[in-house]
Formats: sequence, structure tokens, C-alpha cells
Amino acid sequence: MRKTIVVGVGNPILGDDGVGIHVVRRLRGRVKNRGVFFEEALTGGMNLVDLILGYDKAVVVDAVVGEEKGLVKRFTLSDFETVHSSNPHGMSFLEAVDLAKKMGENRLPSEIVVVGITISEASSFKEELSREVAEAVPGAVEMVLSELRK
Repeated sequence: MRKTIVVGVGNPILGDDGVGIHVVRRLRGRVKNRGVFFEEALTGGMNLVDLILGYDKAVVVDAVVGEEKGLVKRFTLSDFETVHSSNPHGMSFLEAVDLAKKMGENRLPSEIVVVGITISEASSFKEELSREVAEAVPGAVEMVLSELRK
């Protein structure tokens, strides 16, 4: 049986930054496939790489900074021209995956997909999403479900 992990990334008390967590929480009750696992991650980098090791496919759901809030986009790691780390002392997810490959890590998923929901910037402390980002959550849920059917 193919094993897939869906990871919602973000901080649920920083408004729109927590959108990945909101998406994963909506998905949990909708997917009955025993080969699909859900996790929430408050950080990226090597911690996120550790979460996805041993799976055949990883779908990472996260906020991405964009000009228009609330767009849902599908990316592969090769689509990212620049990298961003939320931790100034750490490394981005892309950098962590590259490092793991260079170190010979053979348990990385053969397919890694990012479902990104555009935000303007991380918010101040609040648990609610902005209207535009909240309205994008159902579309992100559907995009992840589509990925799980592939």
C-alpha cells in the first residue's frame, strides 16, 4: 500500500500563517484511506523533512507570500526559485531536502508536492484567518484531495 503524508505547516496563532493547519484539520475527517496520514508542523526545515521520511508521497500545505491573498497554487520543489526560512537560524524546507539528498538520505518521498495558499504577510497574534484566506481553504482542501487520488 502506498503511504502518503499530508502536513499542514504554520502557526495557528499568527492568523493567515496558520492556514496549512486549518486545511489539514478539515481534511482529517474526510479521508478514510488507511495509507494517508496527517500531521501538523509549526516549523519547516529539517524538522519537516524528518516528518516526511519513509513516505512514498508528501503533500505539504503552507502559506506562501504573494501579491493577491487567497489564491491556491500547486508547486513542486523545483518551482521555488527563492527559498524562505521562517527561522533565521535554520534552513528552508527546500534547503533541508537538498541537504538530506546530498547526505544520501534514501527515505525521502519520491514525490513532494506543496499546496500553497497566498497571504500578504504573517499576521499579528490572532487565531482567525482573513476573509480572503478563509475563503481559499475549501479550494485547498479540494486540491489536496485531488493529489491524494493521483
